[in-house]
Amino acid sequence: MSVTWQDVQAASDRIAGVAHRTPVLTSTTVDDRTGGQLFFKAENYQRMGAFKFRGAYNAISQFTPAQMQTGVIAFSSGNHAQAIALAAQLLGTKATIVMPQDAPPNKLAATRGYGAEVVLYDRYSQDREAIGDRIAAEQGGTVIPPYDHPHIIAGQGTAIKELIEEVGELDIVITSLGGGGLLAGTAIATHALCPAASIFGVEPAAGNDGQRSFRSGEIVTIQTPKTIADGAQTLHLGNITFPIIQEHVTDIVTATDDEILDAMRFLAYRMKTVVEPTGALPLAAIFNGQIDVRGKRVGIILSGGNVSDKILAIN
Repeated sequence: MSVTWQDVQAASDRIAGVAHRTPVLTSTTVDDRTGGQLFFKAENYQRMGAFKFRGAYNAISQFTPAQMQTGVIAFSSGNHAQAIALAAQLLGTKATIVMPQDAPPNKLAATRGYGAEVVLYDRYSQDREAIGDRIAAEQGGTVIPPYDHPHIIAGQGTAIKELIEEVGELDIVITSLGGGGLLAGTAIATHALCPAASIFGVEPAAGNDGQRSFRSGEIVTIQTPKTIADGAQTLHLGNITFPIIQEHVTDIVTATDDEILDAMRFLAYRMKTVVEPTGALPLAAIFNGQIDVRGKRVGIILSGGNVSDKILAIN
């Protein structure tokens, strides 16, 4: 199933007035350090603290009356969980969320706070997709996966659409990469609005399944990576996201946990904004030299700001 620029435009209309049109941040210090002109789309200021709200609301808003009656089921390490829970609350349907038992406590608390039922599992020994399918079979409900769904991908593409509308033509666009929903949606919208732009995804060095998939030409599945970037602890790209990434993305690069922490510190201390580890991946890849932005206008999606107390203490 393909996702088009028209789907992103339609998603933009659906979420208008509900999702925040998040601010764009700039910094002369980061521009001087990198040699580029960087524009940060601050999705850490989005409702529930991450870009995921865009896709979640776009997906649930298209439910049939029968689907609204039986509710939504999702599985997530945290941000998709919160996004689905909040979108379901706003649209008047129930949500059941499968979450890892070691998910950041703030993400668990927020998901429950939005009214969702949370089912815990062990991310290192259990299959969250199988658990979600079992719940759907037993209780009814529509499963909305965190990234491999056309309505999710289209919704995520609205963030870069807004950024380009505000700042104009970009030479390079960079997002974090987990399962590929944000990168795929971003790639579709960027290709439509800035067809000459280079597009990069960044994932944790400990979990470079996307990079390996991109370079080998087939989806690579890995064991759950151990990284502070919990939003990118995915095992593989999606059957929908991967072909989009293959078609539109320039390259996929990585950053270590230490490099992620350095980028988080910079964003906190110099730009006065709190970004979670996954959201700091793009800046980490620029700082570690894997993406050369000298002389370029660069769009970066700061994907979220839901940082655990433990990670804040490390910083």
